[in-house]
Amino acid sequence: MSTDQQPRTVRSERFASTRTAAVGIGGITAGLYGVELADAGSSHSLDGDLGLHAHQFSDLWAIFTSPLVHASWGHLIGNTVPLVLLGFIVLLEGWRRFLGVAAIGAVAAGLSAWLFSPAHTVTVGASGVIFALLTYLIARGIYTRRIGQIVGGVIIAIAFGSLVWGVLPTSSGVSWQAHLGGAVGGVLAAWMLSERRVRNQGPTSVH
Repeated sequence: MSTDQQPRTVRSERFASTRTAAVGIGGITAGLYGVELADAGSSHSLDGDLGLHAHQFSDLWAIFTSPLVHASWGHLIGNTVPLVLLGFIVLLEGWRRFLGVAAIGAVAAGLSAWLFSPAHTVTVGASGVIFALLTYLIARGIYTRRIGQIVGGVIIAIAFGSLVWGVLPTSSGVSWQAHLGGAVGGVLAAWMLSERRVRNQGPTSVH
């Protein structure tokens, strides 16, 4: 391949990944708005049906559905901007990476909310996953040791620093438990999904 073709190939690959990330996060966001439309049309019955009920073992499956529903349009709109921005950046690494971070974050956020929320509390909203995306982007450079990701993490930490206060019990009606769990899950995802860690594990042998 000639040298003039190589930059062109790199540019086309970057454009393709950017387009995939943009379409992907757009589709996810549209899906959340569709769920909220259905929820509003049912007088918010989906909040109880798909939300996570604290301390109820039979409701643990809702760890994976509670991020899809929101308590109100205002709740969803407030989550939209950080979800779109952070989700887009993670999606630039591919769908597998995004889904891995989102799944780990959802489980960590859900378990934290389920364990530590007061009895009879119902937790809904994507903010736990948003905190996972945030802390993943901040922490990933620590494990990959890539300068670009370290600098990017610092920039993201500065830009979204105000969100970090959401892990503290500062506002009633806000699940700081889910926020804290999601933040822990994002750091865990950065460690678990680190390419350096996967390489260092080496091949698996059976004895």
